[in-house]
Amino acid sequence: MDGEIRGAQSGGMETFESRVRAEFTPKTTYLNTASNGLLPARAVAALHEAVLLRAEGRPLTPLHEDVEACRAAYARLAGVPVTRVALGTSVAAHTGVIAAALPAGAEVLTAENDFTSVLNPFHVRGDLKVRAVPLERIAESVRPGTALVAVSAAQSADGRIADLPALREAARAHGARTYVDFSQSAGWLPTDAGAYDFSAAVSYKWLLGPHGAAFLVVPEDFGGLSPILAGWVTGEEPWDSCYGPVAELAHSARRFDLAPALLGYAGLRRSLELVEEIGVEEIGAHDLALADRFRAGLAALGREPLPAPGSAIVSVPGLGFRQPELAAAGIQVSDRAGSLRAAFHLYNTAADVDRLLDVLSG
Repeated sequence: MDGEIRGAQSGGMETFESRVRAEFTPKTTYLNTASNGLLPARAVAALHEAVLLRAEGRPLTPLHEDVEACRAAYARLAGVPVTRVALGTSVAAHTGVIAAALPAGAEVLTAENDFTSVLNPFHVRGDLKVRAVPLERIAESVRPGTALVAVSAAQSADGRIADLPALREAARAHGARTYVDFSQSAGWLPTDAGAYDFSAAVSYKWLLGPHGAAFLVVPEDFGGLSPILAGWVTGEEPWDSCYGPVAELAHSARRFDLAPALLGYAGLRRSLELVEEIGVEEIGAHDLALADRFRAGLAALGREPLPAPGSAIVSVPGLGFRQPELAAAGIQVSDRAGSLRAAFHLYNTAADVDRLLDVLSG
């Protein structure tokens, strides 16, 4: 890695690089974390052991312990008490619980072309007023009567970062609640989930986990949500809640849990450990240095990415059609709405950036 990236590693280059190289062995130039993150070796080993537990008929107690360890780890990363964190399987399911709690006719303010899982549950209600505005205008568009503002912290399509502090202040001024999807930022951008009423994040992107896990953060008083998807795991005493209606819901956000995909949490626990060991700020500095290197290289090629300052995601208009060619060359990126999207994470290097630029220049 070059001097620019070296300078970004406040905790020491050798430690960062040695930890990363011990965990990741990509067989391609993988620049597609905005779609799926790579699994670290420790997560792969944990998944293997979890599968053996199931295959050999051993007790699954360790897997349930993994679930709670993941809840606690995400609470630390999100900066909230563990009692505010619920576990599920998708952002769409979490959004659905929030949408179901809104009264008929309530206005939901959203960003144009945000990720579907943040939007669609509000639209399918049919009796809500869903208003979409450009991301850059979302804070100024909060108005009296707005019940909820729902937005992604980083846009999936192009990496643009929402001005969340401004949004929070505008929502507070007008008495609106806030819902933020951190799926494209948690893991490289510091997350202050406690500053918002509701938030969610999936685990399989920048948090480096398997599919099948997603987090929901709710207020201590639950913000008027009803646990409409409640099953036995939502009981204050889950193993005493397996038959008949749940007699006593969990006193914490666990009342909004969905039954966990146990194998996935076994791997996710180790992935979150790695993120915490290295640190989100150091990971973010590394990711942004690579993204900036790519932006500088694009300028040299006469190409201009979509504006997304301070983002680890870079999208280049008009180049999406080259995704199959790049895949054939062993470079994994995405085609999003005609733009070529590259996403840079801790396992990427300056050499990865330069290889992508080299192929694009051909």
